[in-house]
Amino acid sequence: MSAGPETDADRRFPEAIRTGEDGVVRCAWSGSDPEYQRYHDEEWGTVQRDPLRLFEKLNLEAFQSGLSWITILKRREGFRRAFHGFDPERVAAMDAGDVERLMGDTGIIRNRRKIEATIANARAYLELDVPLDELMWSFAPEPRSRAPRGFGEVPASTPESTALSAELRRRGFRFVGPTTMYALMQSAGMVDDHVEGCFRAVA
Repeated sequence: MSAGPETDADRRFPEAIRTGEDGVVRCAWSGSDPEYQRYHDEEWGTVQRDPLRLFEKLNLEAFQSGLSWITILKRREGFRRAFHGFDPERVAAMDAGDVERLMGDTGIIRNRRKIEATIANARAYLELDVPLDELMWSFAPEPRSRAPRGFGEVPASTPESTALSAELRRRGFRFVGPTTMYALMQSAGMVDDHVEGCFRAVA
């Protein structure tokens, strides 16, 4: 699918942004898939403080590890069905039989370790002595003063994501490495990495 006519913004930031067929300038990773563009426009970098939605994001980011995000996004409804809408109590009650059943579920990524990790994460969630949103947001860095000028200014991990990773691991969560946690911070609006020229970038 064509990315549409070239704009001044495209010429200034050729690797970081692109103009869609709708004329909107976005981060280049949003591509031309309408669902990916919707995710970029409405979710990625938008502040999320609902602990259940953060729990979902945590586990979906874990499944994404080693894959492209669009692969997960297109299966999100399948994940929600498989894991009871990411209700921690229901997920925590899942057992070995459920793991085997999900290993045959084509609506999700069939990775045994990640399926088992999701169940373990639900159990860790229920053991928290502080709401997940308060815990996660306590590691959020100060807001950027300006948008990154390109992907070269967007880190794979940060001291904050490394500290969050360590704390979640200490509390029994799995597949929560520093890079995965930075991706979660981006997704949940704890950091805003929309690049300069994108219509959602900070001024």
